[in-house]
Amino acid sequence: MKYMIMMFGGLGATLQNRTPEWITGMHELMMKLDTELKESGEVVASHGLVDPSQAKTVRFTGGVPVPTDGPFAEVKESLAGYWIVEVSEERALEIASQVVAYTEYPMEVRRVMHGDDAPQQ
Repeated sequence: MKYMIMMFGGLGATLQNRTPEWITGMHELMMKLDTELKESGEVVASHGLVDPSQAKTVRFTGGVPVPTDGPFAEVKESLAGYWIVEVSEERALEIASQVVAYTEYPMEVRRVMHGDDAPQQ
């Protein structure tokens, strides 16, 4: 099965409470885990995302789609990147748990719907 593991990161004030050592440690953890997942062949795709200040959101306003700056009006956590892994659900949750144990930021693990493996409705 394929799972998307979505990483959320703190912004602004939430990172102000983190030490430079914590930030370095988080970066090292993410790079180590990314390398391990790629070397094991578990990663199908992975990418970090640019800072949310560079994002656009399209909303339906006044009967038409309207693009606006930024992902959300009021958010302290934003999607920072993702892995798509081909593993069991247990393994996907194990991967996410390693990161959450360090960062204390939430991660979402969601099964990718595709072909014959799509969940039945």
